[in-house]
Amino acid sequence: YTPEQVAHATVTALRRTVPAAVPGITFLSGGQSEEEASVHLNAINNVPLLKPWALTFSYGRALQASVLRAWGGKKENNAAGQNELVKCAKVSVKIELLSMM
Repeated sequence: YTPEQVAHATVTALRRTVPAAVPGITFLSGGQSEEEASVHLNAINNVPLLKPWALTFSYGRALQASVLRAWGGKKENNAAGQNELVKCAKVSVKIELLSMM
């Protein structure tokens, strides 16, 4: 299934089961990669159905895993960690720009 199909099914299931009075829904990355997590969250946000709750995410692990791996907690790896963070940011911006097309 495409991310769009999964997103549509997710929002449909939430609309059928979560009362509109619930203030918000938080998604976790569930072990997805940085790119997968970003693509899926973007697809959910772009589903053209009413979403009466605030949607947010807690993707800390998914969005930081490669950065932390590159850095490894060592000062001499600061540049490598920063470079990885820039790559992650560029992927996120690219995904957002593609969703606007």
